[in-house]
Amino acid sequence: MRQDLAKLSRRTLVGGAVAAIAAPALVSGSVAGAETARATTEGAPARHPDASAALLDQWAQAPGSHPLIPDISRAGYRLGARLPRLDVVTRVTDHGARADGTTDCAPAFNAALRAAGERGGGVVLVPRGTYLLASPVFVHWSNVVLRGAGRDATVLRFSRTLDDGYRPARQSNGNSRWSWTGGQIWFMAAERRARSEAEDFAGTEGWLLGDTLAEAGAASRGERTLIVSGTSRLRAGDMVVLECDNPPDASLLTHLAGDIPGARSYDWPRGAPQLVTGSGGQYVQYATLQWPVRVEAILGDRLVVLAQPLKYDLRPGWPARLRAIGPTVHDSGVEQLTIRNELVAMTAHNRHPGSNGVCFQAVHDCWASDVRVENCDLGFGFTSAKSTTLSRVAVGGRAAHHSFACRMQSHDNLVDDFEIEAFTVPVPSGAVHHGLNVEGLSSGNVWRRGRMAEGTFDTHRALPYENARTNITLVNNGRVGGSAASGPLFGARIAHWNVRVTGGSAYALTIADVAPRSVTVGIQGTNGTASELTPDFTGDLESLLVEQGSPPRVTDLYAAQRDRTD
Repeated sequence: MRQDLAKLSRRTLVGGAVAAIAAPALVSGSVAGAETARATTEGAPARHPDASAALLDQWAQAPGSHPLIPDISRAGYRLGARLPRLDVVTRVTDHGARADGTTDCAPAFNAALRAAGERGGGVVLVPRGTYLLASPVFVHWSNVVLRGAGRDATVLRFSRTLDDGYRPARQSNGNSRWSWTGGQIWFMAAERRARSEAEDFAGTEGWLLGDTLAEAGAASRGERTLIVSGTSRLRAGDMVVLECDNPPDASLLTHLAGDIPGARSYDWPRGAPQLVTGSGGQYVQYATLQWPVRVEAILGDRLVVLAQPLKYDLRPGWPARLRAIGPTVHDSGVEQLTIRNELVAMTAHNRHPGSNGVCFQAVHDCWASDVRVENCDLGFGFTSAKSTTLSRVAVGGRAAHHSFACRMQSHDNLVDDFEIEAFTVPVPSGAVHHGLNVEGLSSGNVWRRGRMAEGTFDTHRALPYENARTNITLVNNGRVGGSAASGPLFGARIAHWNVRVTGGSAYALTIADVAPRSVTVGIQGTNGTASELTPDFTGDLESLLVEQGSPPRVTDLYAAQRDRTD
């Protein structure tokens, strides 16, 4: 059910702990004025000139615990810090790369990256020119940057797909995993790669977690200070993984869906076997909830302060612990170049051989800046990635499957100033282009300042929660996807904020009729407000739709939250 701001203040936030935080502000000041801002058309959302500003004021009172708005203020590289500028330590041409169109330069690129990694990091420079590569490039080391001479000056032309240049990765049904993961430039630890190859890419995809460093006590969403069993193995500044058991009763999943009545009555084992422990169909990646977070401070022998507020409660029924993050890559990136895949026809849906771009897998605090990917199946992929920034990136050429994919518990990543260009070859029959994908218990991710000639806001099942798309212009011509065994499209607190639609369709954009405890603010240019998606949860979704058809006063949710927290 769509609710105007007045209904939200009277019904949704009254009662319980949520009301204690949110109701006083919602029913006072400028927001209370929404009581008189009812739309004259039955069922239409209310318009109120200060709704977005009032919501931001609400959020600022308790940033990590607003009932509807995600806290995205710390998304991106090192919680939103500027990208570093490292010194050049080697060039690919020093290792045999030649921009002659015939030399296979992949061995030289990998040798140069290894040389930089083994000396502790630095920039691997790729001079101007077009370089032929017949296999992917792997960044297995931290503090290593692959940098071209400019997006229009340095081109990496990949002549083979991942199927041909690396190895096939087929599921039993014939679907190719390269349809949604893997990259021609691939950031992941060497140990992670070895494990995946040993499992034939059919097992784990995420963190190779180390020892338990401390058990964590109960805490509420929005808190940063945890009571732990001991702090002797924790150090300020370390990135650790907060791991939380996902019990068979699906109570944690219900919580991530906002604890609404429809989530409590949802048949989780039948509707979402890939998520539910004991269902017989659970993905190994979802047996626990895993959120990497940096330790900000140690307060004595039982208290630890996290660098970010909790995104969900820690309860006795969901035992939680802080674990070592294990082998990973951090503070590495790719800059100022184009990845150009050989132009091959787009295949049927999910049969893609891996004409891919950049993939970040089980890494944190990495980046891609000023990078364009052409003729791809997957343009830019996050697979169990944390705090990675994509800035000034573009996907172009022939139709893609996923221009951007964010999956398998990827958290707090930022895609800023991006473009999906008009495809030079359209999506063929039997294939699908999605657009901005988020799925698989991923949270805290942000897409902002984007231009999309192709695609939609693809919330792709498996209960992604607390993500935002803001300040984006799109035609809106893609399709939402996701396995029927993955359960709900949406968890709680998905924000679509200041979105300009040039094609008229509200499909998958105005989500108050399908997403629990969500906010849809300032969607402009649509012919209506129906998402055209089938709700997973029955009853009142306790979601908000405001300023429909008008640009909101707060134009960019991420920037506004940053301004309030910096």
